[in-house]
Amino acid sequence: MAVPTQFAYRTLKGIGVVEASPVYAALPGFKRPEGNFRCYAYSPCGRYFAWASPERVTVIDASVGHVITSLPAQNVYELGFSPLGTFIITWQRPSKDDNGDAVKNLKVWRVVEEGSDDAGEDENIVVGRFVQKSQTGWNLQYTYDERYCARVVTNEVQFYESGDLSTVWNKLRVEGVTEFAVSPGKNHSIAVFIPERKGQPAAVKVFNVPDFDTAVSQKNFFKGDKVQLKWNDKGSSLIVLAQTEVDKSGKSYYGETTLYLLSASGGFDSRIDLDKDGPIHDVTWSPNSKEFGVVYGYMPAKTTLFNTKANPTHSFALAPRNTILFSPHGRFVLVAGFGNLAGQMDIYDMEKDHQKICTIEASNASVCEWSPDGKHILTATTSPRLRVDNGVRIWHVGGGLMYNEDLQELYHVTWRPQSTTTHPLENPLHPMPTPHASALAYLSTVKTPSKPAGAYRPPGARGQVTPLAFKREDEGGAAYVSNGSLSLGLGTNGFGKPRKREVPGAETIADDSQGAPGTAGAEGDDNLSKTAAKNKKKREARKAKEAADKSAGLAPTADGVGTDMTPSPSRSPERRDRRGHERNRSRGQMDSRPRSSQGKREPRQFERQPQQKKQMAPVPTPVANGTKSQVLAETPDLTVTSPGGGGTPQDKKTRALLKKLRAIEDLKMRRAGGEKLEGTQIKKMDTEDEVRMELNSLGWNE
Repeated sequence: MAVPTQFAYRTLKGIGVVEASPVYAALPGFKRPEGNFRCYAYSPCGRYFAWASPERVTVIDASVGHVITSLPAQNVYELGFSPLGTFIITWQRPSKDDNGDAVKNLKVWRVVEEGSDDAGEDENIVVGRFVQKSQTGWNLQYTYDERYCARVVTNEVQFYESGDLSTVWNKLRVEGVTEFAVSPGKNHSIAVFIPERKGQPAAVKVFNVPDFDTAVSQKNFFKGDKVQLKWNDKGSSLIVLAQTEVDKSGKSYYGETTLYLLSASGGFDSRIDLDKDGPIHDVTWSPNSKEFGVVYGYMPAKTTLFNTKANPTHSFALAPRNTILFSPHGRFVLVAGFGNLAGQMDIYDMEKDHQKICTIEASNASVCEWSPDGKHILTATTSPRLRVDNGVRIWHVGGGLMYNEDLQELYHVTWRPQSTTTHPLENPLHPMPTPHASALAYLSTVKTPSKPAGAYRPPGARGQVTPLAFKREDEGGAAYVSNGSLSLGLGTNGFGKPRKREVPGAETIADDSQGAPGTAGAEGDDNLSKTAAKNKKKREARKAKEAADKSAGLAPTADGVGTDMTPSPSRSPERRDRRGHERNRSRGQMDSRPRSSQGKREPRQFERQPQQKKQMAPVPTPVANGTKSQVLAETPDLTVTSPGGGGTPQDKKTRALLKKLRAIEDLKMRRAGGEKLEGTQIKKMDTEDEVRMELNSLGWNE
C-alpha cells in the first residue's frame, strides 16, 4: 500500500492531523490536543510536526503521532524548522526584563531524535538566542545542507555555523540592506535587496557564500519600495518582483509592480516585458527550475509561461484569474481566481501541449495547495476572512470532489511535506479514485441550478445582442484601457458619458461636449486643465451674452445695468426662469459686505436702499410678418451694488466703525460669560468710547 498523504489543521478548539488519500481518516497514534493554540508547523523534510500552546511547544513524529519532545517555551507565536529538521526555531513577542533590557525572544532549539539516550535538561538544549523585534522575516534562513544560517541586522547580513550560534562566522556588509534570501540550491548563494535612498536606484545583488567581496550578479532599478525574492529549486535563477507603495502615474490604488530575472552565475539579467497593462498578480517557478508562470494585467488577466531567458513560451486564455501553482512533479499547472474572484480553478496538462483538463468551482476558498502526490488539490475557507462555511475540501486533478470536512473557525491548514520520490506520479488521471463518503454526502446537498444563471438584463434589453461595452475582454469585449486617473468618471470602457465633478448647491455647468451659444466647439479643450477649461467657457459665455445684447440694441447704462431685462428669445422659458433665480440667489451680486458681517442686520438707516422706480421700457417682440412691434414691459425691482461695496466714502467708514462696534460688544459678552481675554482684545474694548464719538461725528445716532 502506498504511503498516504497527510494534512493538519488548526481550529478554535484544537489541532487535528488527518491521513488523506486513500485513507481519509485521523492519524491513528495521534492524540488530538484541545485548547487555544497559536501556531503549528511541519518540518520541511516532513519528519516532525510541532504546535505551540500557551505553556510549551510539543514535537511529534508525523508518521505515527508519538510525542518526541516538549520544549518549555511559553507564549510562542511563530514556529519553524531547519531544512533537515535538526533545529526548531521559536519566536515570542518582544519584551523587556527587570533591568529594562530587551529579552532575547528568538530561540533555536535542537530537536532530540526518537530513541536518544539523552534525557532531562539535555532534551531542551537552546543552541542560540537573539533579539528579534519584527515578526516579519523573523526566522533564520538556512542553506540546503544546514551548514550555515543567516539573519539580517542593520546594514549587514550575519552568517553563523548552524551548530554554534554564539559567534558570528562571517558578515556580508551592505549599506541599507532590508531583505535577503538564501538560495535553496547547492551553490550557497544569497540575494540581498537595497531600497531606493537619496535619489539612488534600488538594487538586488547576488553573492556567493563566503566570497562577499564582489557581487556575481546585480540589477539596479527604480520603482522598488519593497520586493519579493523568489529562487528556483536549483538555485540557478532568481525572480525579483518589485513593488511601489504609490503608483505615480495614477493608474492603480495599489502601487506599481515590475518583474526582473537574474541568474546566480551573473550571465543573465533582464526586466521581464509583459504585453498587457495592469498589476502583476502572481509569479511562481516550476519544480523543474526551467520555466515560471506569471499572471498579470487588468481583469480578465493574462497568464504566460516564460523560460529562464525571460522569453514567453505559452499563453493561456484570458480569464479572471490571480493565482498560478505548479504541481510537485511539474506535470500540471493550476490557474485560479481567489479573493474577490469567483474561485474557479483551471487545470492544464503540461505534457499534452497545455491541454485544459477541467475547471473546478471552489468558491470562497482562501487556501489552495497541491498535494505531494501531484494528484489532489486542497482548498479551504478559513477565518478570519470568512467565519462561516469554514472547512477543508480535497479535489482530484480530474475535477471530482474526493473529501469534505466542515469545521468551526478554521484558522490554518497545510499538507505534510513529502518527497516526490515517495509518491511517483504514474498515470494520475486513470483510474479515477472513489470519493469518500463525506464528499458524496456534501454533493447530495448541493442543488444544481435548472438553467445557468446569467447577468440581469432589463426588459428592454432582453432578446438583443449584448453590446461590446458590457462584455469582458475574454468574452469578445473591448480591452480595458486606463486613462491614468483615479476618479470615478467613466472613460473608454465606461458606459454613457463620463461623470463630472459636482459641488452640492453650486451652479451647474454645461457639458464639455456642447459649446457655448454662438461659439464653435472647443477642439483644444482636451489639452487644457479643468480650471482653464472652465474659465475659457465662462469667457465665451460672457462674450456671447454681450454680442446678443448688442444685436438687440440694449447698451448698458452708466451704472452698469441695462434698461432691458428681457432674456434672449433663444432660451426656453424653463431655462430663462432657472437662470434668473440662480442669479438672484448669487451671494457675490446681492451681498458685497465682508464675510464676517454677512447675515447680521445693519442699523435701519443703512439697511434701506432707495428703490428704483418702475420703468416702462420698450421691448422688441417678433411678429409673424417679420417686423418688430414696441411693447411695454415692466422691469423688476433690482438693488445693484458694486463688487467693492457701493456708497460714499462716509458710508463705507460708518459701516467699518459699526463692524468694530459689534466686535467690541461680542468681546464684552464673552468676558461676561467668564472667558479669559487676551491683552489685544482688552485694548480693543477700551476704544469703544472713541468709536462711538467718531460715529457721532459722522452723523450716526443709535
